[in-house]
Amino acid sequence: MANNDDLAASALDKQVLDPASKYYGGVIDETGIARASHHSTPVYIAAWATALVNPDSRFYHSESISAALELSAIFMLNRQHADGTISLGSTNYNSPPDTGFVIGGVAQIYQLLAGHNWAALQPIADKLKLFLERTIPAMLTGGCHTPNHRWVLTAALAQLYDIFKRPELLARADEWLAEGLDITADGEWTERSNGIYNAVSNVALYHTARLLHRPELLDSVRRNLRMMVYLIHPSGEVVTDYSGRQDFGQTYDMATYYTIYRLMAAHDKDPAFAAMCDYAAAFVKRPDGVNNNALLHVLLYPEIEETIRDLDRAELPDHYTCILNQLHPMNEHLGLIDAVGHHLKIQHSSMHLAFGAPVVRIREKDKSITIMPQTPSFFSLRHGKVRLLGIKLSTSFSPGIVKFDQLTAEDGVYRLGVVMEKGYNGPIPQQHLPLSAKGTVSPWYLLPHQHRPMTHLQTHELQVEIRPNESDWTIRIHSDEREDIFTQLTFILGNEGAAEGEDLQDAGDGKYFLKSGSMTYQVEEDRIEISTGAFEHLLPILREDQHPAGCQYVHVNLVTPFDRTFTVRLL
Repeated sequence: MANNDDLAASALDKQVLDPASKYYGGVIDETGIARASHHSTPVYIAAWATALVNPDSRFYHSESISAALELSAIFMLNRQHADGTISLGSTNYNSPPDTGFVIGGVAQIYQLLAGHNWAALQPIADKLKLFLERTIPAMLTGGCHTPNHRWVLTAALAQLYDIFKRPELLARADEWLAEGLDITADGEWTERSNGIYNAVSNVALYHTARLLHRPELLDSVRRNLRMMVYLIHPSGEVVTDYSGRQDFGQTYDMATYYTIYRLMAAHDKDPAFAAMCDYAAAFVKRPDGVNNNALLHVLLYPEIEETIRDLDRAELPDHYTCILNQLHPMNEHLGLIDAVGHHLKIQHSSMHLAFGAPVVRIREKDKSITIMPQTPSFFSLRHGKVRLLGIKLSTSFSPGIVKFDQLTAEDGVYRLGVVMEKGYNGPIPQQHLPLSAKGTVSPWYLLPHQHRPMTHLQTHELQVEIRPNESDWTIRIHSDEREDIFTQLTFILGNEGAAEGEDLQDAGDGKYFLKSGSMTYQVEEDRIEISTGAFEHLLPILREDQHPAGCQYVHVNLVTPFDRTFTVRLL
C-alpha cells in the first residue's frame, strides 16, 4: 500500500492541469507527454482509485485525489478516438488490442469505484463506464497483431459483457477462442516470452474463463504457471534467453506473475501456486500495466486473501534437471506449413517458428544453466553473481548467427546440430517470365523469383556437445570438412564484472578477443574461467552478426575445419 500511495502522490505532480492542453487531466510519462495506453495514465488512474477506496491508504476518501482522478477520466474520454480505440503512442495507432489492454484494467477500476459507498466516486465511475461503452464497436470489429493480443481482446470482450450484457460481445469472443489455444503440453506460449507475455496471456484467460464460465481455459494457465517454476535463476531473474519478443536477453523478475499466481492459488487451492505467489510478491515494487495491477485485484477480490492465508506452501525446487517440450511435435507442425498457404508472410508480427523447441533447464542451488536450440545463443549460465548470458556461434557460410535446430540428450550429455544450406539461383524458365521482361526496363522486383531453379547447392554442418562435470562444463564444437569458413564463437557476459586474461586483447567498447589460453570473469566473490582461446582470422565481426549494447563480449576466432573443446570452469 505504501508503494501505491507514493505512486499516487508522485502522479499529482505530473498531471497536466492546463485546460487548453489536449493532454488536460493526463499524467506525463517517460515520453514527455500523457498517453491513454495501459502503461501510462491508466496506471495512475488505478493508483488513485485503489488509494481512494482503501481505508489503509493515507489518501482514503481524499478530495484532492478524487479531483485528480476525475480529471484523468476526462482525459481518457478526450483521448479516445471516434472509433472507440486509443493509441499505444510508441506505435499501434487506433489500436484495438491496446484498447483491449486498457479495458482489462479500466473495467476493474469502474467496478471498484461503482461498488464503493462514497458519492464523490459516482461521477468518475460514470465517465469510466462511458469510456468502456465507447470501446464496444472496436472490440466487435477489431483485429490483432500478435498471438497474445487475441486473448487480450477476448478478455476485454468478456469484461464488457459482464458490464453491458450485450450478446454480440460473447459471439465475438467465441470467434477468437475458436482459433484454439497456442500452448504446448509443458506450458509454453507461442511467443516464449517469460518476461512479459506469459503473464499477459495468463491473466487474460483467467478473466475470460471466470466471466464466460469456461473453466477449461484455465488448464493452459495452470500449465504455464507450473512451467515457470523451472524458469527462474537463483537471483529471481526470469529466463529470457530464448524469448521471441522484446524481453529477449533482458532482465525481468517474477513481479508480473504475482496476480495470476494469487488468483490461481485461491482458485485451485494449490500449495505450489501459493508458494510462487509469495515468491513473486517479494519483487513487486510498482504496478505493472493497468490490466495486471496487483492491488486492484487484491481490493476487488478480498475473499481470496483468507483462502491464500490458510493454504499450505509447497517447497519450491532449487535442484533439478528438466527438458521442456521434449515431446512436442515441432517438426510435424513445421512440416504442415506449406499446405497452409500463407508462405510465411504475416503483417506486423512473426511466425514464431521456434514455438515448442526443447529447452534444457538445470538448477543446482546458486547455479542455473539453460541449453536451447532455435535461438542466437545455445548455452547460458548463472554462477552466484556471475552471468554468462550466452554462448553463440557465427559463420561466414550463412552468413550470420547459427541457430541449431536439433537437440538430443543422452546420459547427461547434450548435443545440438545443424546442417545449413546455401545455393545459387538459376535463370527463370521462359514460360514463367512476365511481360515486363520483354519491355525496355525489366525491374528485378517484378520477376517471379520463386521459379528460379537452385544450382550448386552447398551444405555446412556444425555440431555441439555439452557435457557437465563436477566443477566445469565442457563444450565441444566441431565442423564438417569444408575449408576456410570464417567462424566466431562468442561468450556474452554481464557488464557488471571484470574480464582478465594473459592473452585477452581488449578491442574497446566491452569487446575482447581471447587469442589463446584462458581468461577469468569475476563479479565480487564469484568467478568463472573460460578456455581455450584461438585467433585464426582477423575479422572483428562476421557479416549479419549483431552485438547489443550493455554486455561484454569475448570472441574466439576459428577457421574450418575445426574440432575444439572449450571449458567453462566454476571457481
